[in-house]
Amino acid sequence: MKIHEYQGKELFRNAGVPVPNGFPAFSVEEAMEAYKKLDTDRVVVKAQIHAGGRGKGGGVKLANGTEEVEKYANDIFGMKLVTHQTGSKGKLVQRLLIEEASDIAQELYAGIILDRSSGKFVFMVSSEGGVEIEKVAAETPEKIIKEWIEPNQDLKQFQARKLAFALGLSGVQIKHAVKTFLSLWKVFKAYDCSLMEINPLVVTKSDEVIALDSKINFDDNALFRHKDIQEMRDLSEEEPSEVEADSFNLNYIKLDGNVGCMVNGAGLAMGTMDIIKLYGGEPANFLDVGGVANAETVAHGFKIILSDPNVKSILINIFGGIVRCDRVAQGVIDALTQVEVTIPVVIRLEGTNAVEARDLLKNAEHNFIVANSLADAAEKAVKATGEES
Repeated sequence: MKIHEYQGKELFRNAGVPVPNGFPAFSVEEAMEAYKKLDTDRVVVKAQIHAGGRGKGGGVKLANGTEEVEKYANDIFGMKLVTHQTGSKGKLVQRLLIEEASDIAQELYAGIILDRSSGKFVFMVSSEGGVEIEKVAAETPEKIIKEWIEPNQDLKQFQARKLAFALGLSGVQIKHAVKTFLSLWKVFKAYDCSLMEINPLVVTKSDEVIALDSKINFDDNALFRHKDIQEMRDLSEEEPSEVEADSFNLNYIKLDGNVGCMVNGAGLAMGTMDIIKLYGGEPANFLDVGGVANAETVAHGFKIILSDPNVKSILINIFGGIVRCDRVAQGVIDALTQVEVTIPVVIRLEGTNAVEARDLLKNAEHNFIVANSLADAAEKAVKATGEES
């Protein structure tokens, strides 16, 4: 789960991370009220969407005085903001953050993420603040300094100091940076975050080290522990089909391909997407229906997959371990009495009662394409799209 910048900064503020004063606004009128409350001439008008690159897209403006605040608030509120992370469709700006401007002396980067290769968390900093960290990693990886944190441990004082020294900070800047780094880790750990980025983290002309941005992702599996975080969820920022799937307890992620996938098990789903690409196709989604592939579950899966107009064929790949293949086959057949499917459906069933399942499918009214193996299924699904690469 993701939250907006202003929400992340509120978590930061409560944990002692220095952030600029600011207020969210849900209309131009509220933006003007926020500006008055800040009682300063120079403010930043910032679009609030779940995507980076807002400044380059025109969603962040420095305003001097009432007229500029009103102008930029009108310009940004309600705009379709297109960034490198939103794609060409962009995202509708429905919230603003009106924030006091900072006197910036230096822009830095700070981030925390799980390093799956080592099974540890890694706290990263870089002197290349304001630049996309992926670009820094690709072109100048030596400019990213890392400290690893053991599971169930904390970022240590000496580690925070090492990071501050590595950034070339000096004097009181080091003291402020250490405090900020330790407080950032406190937020990350307390709320079961999966990713945190502050870009830029800035050193002000008065040597403060403050978070000028906030990007936080949370581990969905831990949200039951954080009701307050769940209340911050903005469904309008999420893919509608993914929201719908979540309401049916389906694990669905929309992709850009044309072969819809319905699979039981996350590992099998990943393998299915890989083999679709191997045979020249592109998966349209990740959809794990879990261990209960009954008629209701399959019907919901069909509806969600078919909500994507790019889907030209569907590949159902089920391994009958927890659930019998013949029950899955009957579930698929029954589901088609609830959902109209006009595109080719390729089915590969393997495991318990697979032979009986194939017989059911071959005798069904719907013209299923029954595959004998995963490779056969992928080849047939890609061919059925009529758009082989």
